Amino acid sequence: MDNKIEVLLRKNKEWAKSVKTGDPDFFTKLTNVQNPELLWIGCSDSRVPANEIVGLLPGELFVHRNVANLVVQTDLNCLSVIQYAVDVLKVKDIIVCGHYGCGGVHSAFVNNKLGLIDNWLRNIKDVMEKYQKKLSAIKDEEKRLDRLCELNVMEQVINVAQTTILEDAWNRGQNVAVHGLIYSLKDGMLRDLNVCIRNFSDITEFYNNIKKAGK
Repeated sequence: MDNKIEVLLRKNKEWAKSVKTGDPDFFTKLTNVQNPELLWIGCSDSRVPANEIVGLLPGELFVHRNVANLVVQTDLNCLSVIQYAVDVLKVKDIIVCGHYGCGGVHSAFVNNKLGLIDNWLRNIKDVMEKYQKKLSAIKDEEKRLDRLCELNVMEQVINVAQTTILEDAWNRGQNVAVHGLIYSLKDGMLRDLNVCIRNFSDITEFYNNIKKAGK
C-alpha cells in the first residue's frame, strides 16, 4: 500500500480512538441521525475546513464545496445539495463562505489559462465585468482582489436565493435565510458581508443598494 495511504489510515485510527475516549457514544450518536440546521457552501481550498473554522462537530453542518464557492444554475451537484438541505433536512440557514486569497478568484482576476477549469472560472469573470467600475476604483491590486472575493460571495448568495428551490421554499412559508461570509487565512477570522436574503424582496433591496453605491 502507498505510504501516504498508510499514514492516513494510521492517523484515522488515532483520531477515532481519541474521539471515542473523549465521548464513548460519539459515533453511535452520529449513526442515528443527521439533523444540521446549517448548509455551508464553501471553497474546495484545503486551508478552509468548514467544520473546524466554525467550531462545529460532524453532523452539525451540511457541506458543499467547490472551486471558488460558486453557485451555478446548471450545476446539478450543487443544486441537489441545496435541494436536499432545504426540502429534506429543513435547514434554517444557508451560508456561502468565500475566502481572501482564493486561488480560483485570483486565476480569473489575472486571466490565467489552466485548462478545463477556465470554463468554471468564467463565472467569476462575469462578476468582474458586472462590477468593473467599482473594482477599477480600487488602486491597490491586493485590495481589489480582496474586494472581488467579497463580491463573488455576494453574487453567489443571490444565485442561491434565485434558485427554484428557495423560491418554492419561500412560497410555502418555509423559514430559510441565505448569508454571505468571508474567511481570512491571515487571522482565521470570519467576516460577515452583511448580505442576508430571507425572501424575494431582499433580493430587490440588495440590487437597489448596489445601484445606490454605484457599480
